[in-house]
Amino acid sequence: MIGKKIRLERIIDRNTRRTVIVPLDHGMTVGPIPGLVQIAPPANLIAEGGANAAVVHRGAAMFGHRGYGKDLGLILHLSASTTLSPDSNRKVLVATVEDAIQIGADAVSIHVNLGAEDEARMLRDFGTVSSDCQRWGIPLLAMIYTRGPKIRSEYDVRYVRHAARVGAEMGADIVKVPYTGSPGTFREVVEGCASPVVIAGGEKMGSDEEVFRMVKGAMEAGGAGASIGRNVFQHRSPAAMVRAIAAIVHGGASVREAAGILKRGET
Repeated sequence: MIGKKIRLERIIDRNTRRTVIVPLDHGMTVGPIPGLVQIAPPANLIAEGGANAAVVHRGAAMFGHRGYGKDLGLILHLSASTTLSPDSNRKVLVATVEDAIQIGADAVSIHVNLGAEDEARMLRDFGTVSSDCQRWGIPLLAMIYTRGPKIRSEYDVRYVRHAARVGAEMGADIVKVPYTGSPGTFREVVEGCASPVVIAGGEKMGSDEEVFRMVKGAMEAGGAGASIGRNVFQHRSPAAMVRAIAAIVHGGASVREAAGILKRGET
């Protein structure tokens, strides 16, 4: 579909076929945490650093196309839950593909927790959203995690490759899953998924080099990019951090080179 192809080029680099996405949707889940007390400042910084797109809820969507500075692709997040809920793994739809079109979003995203008590409903919603995306030519980013009573570790390659495959089978244009810890295991995830696979950033890490090693490993395994939130917007220099990650994703930089880019950006 020509519409979907055009919109995908707003969130995926047309030359590298890779992407750097920064989720800024955490305020819905956990409130105004450090780095996201307001949306506009981090949105400006990640755009300056060269991020391809940001993920936001509808209330913050106005910052995707700001009318100044560098362009920043806008991905409207359709799923939500809060940490105040008795079951925060139960994601429900709080917006529609039609809402995204009205807002002017370039894509939508949905969050599904496989193995959760409410998995069936989330998969049903996934199917509905995927059908709407096909109808309207809107790219779909599927964030698929394995969280529930049967899941021993959501980073286990057995679970992650299943999660990625579900995303592809359901028609997602980009699938976001946790990194499995090594290029070898993550390659299994990529090879079993027909859609481009990007890694989630997860919790705040202990060092910048740890983030860079994770991104580099995913790229070596054939990954299509990174979708990293806290390790970017809570960084002391978000723009420089995005620039360093983008150097790995789009430019093939080494971990050492990325560290150098970050250091120069902080001075």
